[in-house]
Amino acid sequence: MSQASSLDLLYLMIDVLSGAMILAGSFFIIVGAIGLIRMPDVFTRMHAVSVIETIGAGLLLSGLMIQAGPTLLALKLFFVFVLFFFTAPVATHAIAQAALSAGETPQLSEDRRSKTAAATPVNSNDNEGADD
Repeated sequence: MSQASSLDLLYLMIDVLSGAMILAGSFFIIVGAIGLIRMPDVFTRMHAVSVIETIGAGLLLSGLMIQAGPTLLALKLFFVFVLFFFTAPVATHAIAQAALSAGETPQLSEDRRSKTAAATPVNSNDNEGADD
């Protein structure tokens, strides 16, 4: 095996790996966007957006870093990745807290809603004095 053919194989492996990561990241971005449209309330929509931010953008940026090689561009992409990694959960948490403060409540399915209501204890002090 000559030097040129081993370099060609290395470049092919880099292209295949980075292409697979870019395709996987694009898939998760599309699935998250569909979830953003189809989900019923703000909290489940935030989950769909977090899939886009973490998995989708992470795979996409990782594939681009591999494709860029050891260059300044790869370093810049890494800094964007780190920025997403630390700011996305903080922003999602702030939006969830703002939604809760505004009175938004998470939607529960009928099964979970009935189980939650059955598990809630009844306050015995509420019925005192009703017999008097």
